[in-house]
Amino acid sequence: MKTSFHRSQTLGYKNGFAFSRLPTVGIGGERLYVNQLSQAELDELSNQRPTLTYGPAKRAPPSGFIPAHVAFDKKVFLESQGLELNPPEKMVFDPYTELRRMPVRKYITPSDFDQLKQFLTYDKQVLRFYATWDDTNSIFGENRPYVIHFYLADDTVEVREVYRQNDGRDPFPILIKRQRLPKTFADKKKTFPSCVLEISDQEVLEWFTAKDFAVGKTITLLGRTFFIYDCDEFTRNFYRDKFGITDFQPVEIKKKSLEEVPRVIPPYNGFGVLEDSLQNCFSLFPKPPRKDIIKMLENDHKVLRYQVALESPNPEDRKRRFILSYFLSNDMISIYEPPVRNSGITGGKYLGKTRVAKPGSTTENPTYYEPSDLTIGSTIEVFGHRFVITDADEYVLNYMESNAESFPAASKDGVVEGFPAASMGFSLLSDGCPADYSAPRACVCTHTEGVKCVQYNIAAAADPKPLNRVWPAMVGSQHTNVTVRLPEVAFT
Repeated sequence: MKTSFHRSQTLGYKNGFAFSRLPTVGIGGERLYVNQLSQAELDELSNQRPTLTYGPAKRAPPSGFIPAHVAFDKKVFLESQGLELNPPEKMVFDPYTELRRMPVRKYITPSDFDQLKQFLTYDKQVLRFYATWDDTNSIFGENRPYVIHFYLADDTVEVREVYRQNDGRDPFPILIKRQRLPKTFADKKKTFPSCVLEISDQEVLEWFTAKDFAVGKTITLLGRTFFIYDCDEFTRNFYRDKFGITDFQPVEIKKKSLEEVPRVIPPYNGFGVLEDSLQNCFSLFPKPPRKDIIKMLENDHKVLRYQVALESPNPEDRKRRFILSYFLSNDMISIYEPPVRNSGITGGKYLGKTRVAKPGSTTENPTYYEPSDLTIGSTIEVFGHRFVITDADEYVLNYMESNAESFPAASKDGVVEGFPAASMGFSLLSDGCPADYSAPRACVCTHTEGVKCVQYNIAAAADPKPLNRVWPAMVGSQHTNVTVRLPEVAFT
């Protein structure tokens, strides 16, 4: 009867390494024959050589065939056979092998010039020249002052920039560090790279020396042209004793007047308002255009309203009526279309507040509509759409009377342009007009009164053409209380 039902342990550690082994007994301690070799497999292992871990061993390659006349081709063998041999000869000279056998040279061939003597003689002696670099021909170029130092100890040159207080430049002192500067280069091949930082004596025919510097002379250092205009006292004494030069008159540097470059405004690209887009050309950070605050305060909430009709070849559009509002505070215009029932047109805002340019004006010098341009009967063009002013409210007429100097004579005497008072040499019928309009003056009357007056005078006038121009606008008005302004006439 089985009393143990646990499984055999197959995992364990040996010398610190985890390993697993195959179980030999099953549940209950019964012997497992699955993981054991059969008798046939045991017989095969005893009769045949086991395979090694890395496969069967490889056989060694057979030795090469050596014939007898080569195996016995020895000096002793040949002499035993009575053959006399020549003495051994030296190997042929190989220049490449001999060059490789030579030791590496760890020294430099000394030059004929005694650099140590120069260093001991001229140590701590520096020639100082005052120069300018004129780079005004290039974009954003300037005429900057520099100081050129020539070290007599090793013929090296250093260029330092002169800084002034609040000149807007970072105080980086050195323009060209202390180094030997080449004066004349050797002829280079086309295949030689142009970007070579380590210039040796093989690439340079002549270096800059002290005799290459002089007051009033132009010198080119690493592609930069410097003009030497003065030097210090030590430099004067050195050139006087060494080279016999006595002319050290400083050169006066005249500052060039800055050429005023005209500001070129790029053409308007059509995006945004013209004044707002123009501000992008004046500064890096765009600012909103400046507004006329005085005008805004004086004309705040002052709006001139006109009734306009759309001039269109389409009969349906000719019947449409709009309210044009002119804002005196900022000279902007907005157009609103009152909704009409059963017209098939939604109505509402037709044009938001914006400044409207006159036809023919350019973006360089735009001209916008002013209050004096808005007269009854005149035509204005708003972004390709033509509108005819047919009526105005009473506030417009009162504003024109109080600001008569702002309107031309034709508009002051009559809202209808080209409707002068001189063309009416007749009296106006007083039927329906108020009693206080008996004086000879311009009158403001309602639509009904104006229709009666104009209808009567068209029949009585000798030249009814001026009245015929205002007649369609008055009759076509749909309002019952629209005010109109007539020319100066006399009431009888």
